[in-house]
Amino acid sequence: MKDTRLSLAWPAPAKLNLFLHINNQREDGYHELQTLFQFIEHCDYLDFKVTASSQLKLHSNISDSVADSDNLILLAAKSLQKYTHCQRGAEIWLDKRLPMGGGIGGGSSDAATTLVALNYLWDTQLSKEQLMEIGLELGADVPVFINGLSAFAEGVGEKLITVSPKEYWYLVLIPNVHVSTAEIFQDPSLTRNTPKLDLDSLMNSSWQNDCQELVVRRQPKVAKALDWLIEYAPSRMTGTGACVFGQFEQQQDALEVADKLSVDMKGFVAKGTNISPLAMRLAKG
Repeated sequence: MKDTRLSLAWPAPAKLNLFLHINNQREDGYHELQTLFQFIEHCDYLDFKVTASSQLKLHSNISDSVADSDNLILLAAKSLQKYTHCQRGAEIWLDKRLPMGGGIGGGSSDAATTLVALNYLWDTQLSKEQLMEIGLELGADVPVFINGLSAFAEGVGEKLITVSPKEYWYLVLIPNVHVSTAEIFQDPSLTRNTPKLDLDSLMNSSWQNDCQELVVRRQPKVAKALDWLIEYAPSRMTGTGACVFGQFEQQQDALEVADKLSVDMKGFVAKGTNISPLAMRLAKG
């Protein structure tokens, strides 16, 4: 175990799916997809206090909204304990800033940060690949956050190739609606037949999100946000929504559009980054 018993400000960054293509549905119900993940400098933050007992305790500004039995932070910590037979525990504080059900990876990112931070603080010495294996059991997006580098993903999202897309500034809008990933992927009208392309072709073609048309049809608030944003910049939905993002060359351009938001629309401006803020925090120790 590291000497530091209290460790602060571990970031759990948001991600954007710069494109999301759904190629087919497998017999087991999972979907084969191709997608491009990039991190943005907008994060939840977690603080950790290592304890001598194996008990895990979470403090959060959203404590009432997610049962402990379903909380990915606690599930991640328990998974690491089980995998490594670690007898240590932790008290964890979550400063939740990313929207739930927004398609920017909040829950998956929190789980990844928990695995990475506690692996360091408990000195359990698992490799990144081992942590990603644990993370995949928690959710398809968790490994990309553990990996810490922008990535092209295939399969169900677990096959990662490091890439370096341009680091734009983004204005991300947060419609006041929770989109269920499970419901979107279960909808019979979801596009499931986009042809698979090689990476070079994908990186040099126009990008789309195969979930966007369905979500826009089901969620008027997402449609409204996208219709507004696309007037100012190339814009798409991320993941299965609800968040939509517009890309800008300069921060000032994004901020000027953000200033035009009406009082009933929420959003934030953030820089795209190909190296995760979590990876940078881990390097500091």
